[in-house]
Amino acid sequence: MFTLENKVAVVTGGGSGIGRAIATTFAKQGATVHILEMDMSAAAAVVQEISVFAGKAFAQQCNVSKQKEVLDVFENIGAIDMLINNAGIAHIGKADTTTEEDFDRLMQVNVKGVYNCIYAAIPQLRKSNGGSIINMASIAANVGLPDRFAYSTAKGAVMAMTLSVAKDYIHENIRCNSISPARVHTPFVDGFLKKSYPGREAEMFEKLSKTQPIGRMASPNEVAALALYLCSSEASFITGCDYPIDGGFIKLNN
Repeated sequence: MFTLENKVAVVTGGGSGIGRAIATTFAKQGATVHILEMDMSAAAAVVQEISVFAGKAFAQQCNVSKQKEVLDVFENIGAIDMLINNAGIAHIGKADTTTEEDFDRLMQVNVKGVYNCIYAAIPQLRKSNGGSIINMASIAANVGLPDRFAYSTAKGAVMAMTLSVAKDYIHENIRCNSISPARVHTPFVDGFLKKSYPGREAEMFEKLSKTQPIGRMASPNEVAALALYLCSSEASFITGCDYPIDGGFIKLNN
């Protein structure tokens, strides 16, 4: 079950965190993985990690907010079976504390970047007679998180794009779903705690972990396992759905 043998996957932001876990998981299941990254040293490290278990992976430098770059990379890759739109950036701020510059930056990467990759991927998915697109949304698209105005706005757009793409391409055997994680323990979290709470990292990590009813953050590998299922043939009847992976945050945190 869940084999991806002879499949080709593109994972944006695959150099760290959730993207890295998805890239390595898919490679272990037999897929050839193309990692699109700004940080080529991080992407190269993941390619090296995958090569250890004889997996196939390639690093492609790409700024997903630049459509020409994205189109060139996808044309170079050719036919694909899966696109994982994982690349994204975060921002902390309310509506009146978010600058226009920060708002535009979030939209360029988290919204336009997803659009650019879908735009470039559809012709390559058609070459494979269909496939699967996974967009990384967030619980921020479902609930009101404090100080996450621009981020929530962007992830709401990603969820809406997921539904639109699922509807438009359902008869071309192209499925599109989204995943909405709550807090996931990634290097970004560690960096945020070190920068914002020097000397109190362990205390704040515990506090953030307990905001999920389950009492901990998710691991990147848990998100990767869900992405694997949604891209596998076992999920061939699933499209136009959002999957919260949130330790009960949305339904139980009232």
